[in-house]
Amino acid sequence: MPGNHPAVRRTPAARRRVASTPSVLVTLDPGRQVPLHQQVYADIRDAILSGRIAARAQLPSSRLLAGELGISRTTVSLAFDQLRAEGYLETRERGGTFVAATIPDRALSAARRPAARPSPRPAARPAPAAPALGPSRRGIALSALTTPAMAVSSHPARAFRTGIPALDAFPHSVWGHISARLWRRAPRTLLAYGAPNGYEPLRRAIAHYIQMSRAVRCTAEQVIIVGGSQEALYLSAQLLVEPGDAAWIEDPGYAGARNALAAAGARIVGVPLDDEGLDVAHGRRLAPHARLAYITPSHQYPLGVTMSIGRRLAMLDWARQSGAWILEDDYDSEFRYTSRPLPSLQGLEAEDNARDGRVIYIGSFSKTLFPSLRIGFLVVPSMLVDTFGAARAVLDRQSPTVEQAVLAEFIAAGHFARHVRRMRALYAERQDALLRAAHDGPLAEHVQTIAADAGMHLVAWLRHIRDDMHASACALDAGVEAPSLSAKCLSSNQPAALLLGYAGFTPQTLAKASERLAVALQVARKRPHKRTNAPVAGTGHHT
Repeated sequence: MPGNHPAVRRTPAARRRVASTPSVLVTLDPGRQVPLHQQVYADIRDAILSGRIAARAQLPSSRLLAGELGISRTTVSLAFDQLRAEGYLETRERGGTFVAATIPDRALSAARRPAARPSPRPAARPAPAAPALGPSRRGIALSALTTPAMAVSSHPARAFRTGIPALDAFPHSVWGHISARLWRRAPRTLLAYGAPNGYEPLRRAIAHYIQMSRAVRCTAEQVIIVGGSQEALYLSAQLLVEPGDAAWIEDPGYAGARNALAAAGARIVGVPLDDEGLDVAHGRRLAPHARLAYITPSHQYPLGVTMSIGRRLAMLDWARQSGAWILEDDYDSEFRYTSRPLPSLQGLEAEDNARDGRVIYIGSFSKTLFPSLRIGFLVVPSMLVDTFGAARAVLDRQSPTVEQAVLAEFIAAGHFARHVRRMRALYAERQDALLRAAHDGPLAEHVQTIAADAGMHLVAWLRHIRDDMHASACALDAGVEAPSLSAKCLSSNQPAALLLGYAGFTPQTLAKASERLAVALQVARKRPHKRTNAPVAGTGHHT
């Protein structure tokens, strides 16, 4: 480092000192939880505020400093960018990075505290050190629940990502006309704060629709509008579960439900499945007094099993006897190809008074319309309406009213029902296209799958590969997203399989993706079968 720039030093494990440099500038510790660019930023900022680096002094270039530290130039550039944005550094026309002539006053005054006057009295015992800043235990626990799939889901969807509807077939013009008409008259009620429970016309429209299509027994007052089904799960877990309470979830099952319950402090109990759905008797043996159970009875995610009537009645009996709640997630029941949509578990519950209901019904428009709409709903027993409404107000006050108004008119005018019917036929065609690739095309050698009665994805059982997470990673390397079944399991021992979403992709896209997946599976088959921590593609069935 030229001239008299401060030296750069690393921790003993990777220390490097530059000749002819009189002081220390940066100390890096790769073992810390703080990212390296934040460590570089903090040390340079402290050196400026303490006066160890004078105003207008030139700093080494990002390339030189990166070489001395043994880190990437991008890491140093990120630190310099943040320091420039906050006014500590400036770049001059002829090149070079310099300390600003004027240091930000607020930071400087915070760093320079007035010296305490000497006191004739004996020195008091030093005050205990302030605790280090950081998130709470709950914050740390929530951070630990983040999965690689969440990062993958922020990228443009590629076949065979699960849970993606046919965005290419969405009726944009109809939705746009309704939205434009509402904005032209824009009543004040749509622009002001609304009710935390949701826009009343939308609640009425949803109540009518699910009564007719899903046999849900409810009034509009029992419908609570939320920001998608994931918020519905989080809200339910926070309001119904005490830390340490046992909660049943399907195994394999939806990770989003598991995360929401874990965030509330629940003790997660994975209950296995069979051909009739969740094994209630097994759940009773594992945790007979569980506080809550999360199930997807109409179309289990991810295996696609439909819960039998006997199991549904057994589930309701257990909930009444143990005083437990049931979260019924009805995430894609509209897309049933061999029969009419099945009645909901909530509608099956025999109750003389809605206040005694044990089932909380959860629905969303992410699969039927489009995910970014961020509108879902709960149907709660009457005794919980005020509780959920108050919690909704605390959480984020309300969902956007204009979008609720557009959706309410879209449903009331019959557009929603027509769209669902069209998508049901379209998804059946796309499932057939994927089945042709799996049975007679490039995938036939690698997977075994059968037609699904409902839903938006198929389970492809691997013929020659034991490690489906390894196969999923190979698929991702080939530009194909095929989530592994193992990633959805807690402890159940399922054969190796991949989940192949088809609803959001044209037959041509599915055919090309099948060819890429076949190549990826051939590569995975030749490699050793060992567990890998590679990211698993896909987001699960809904958010």
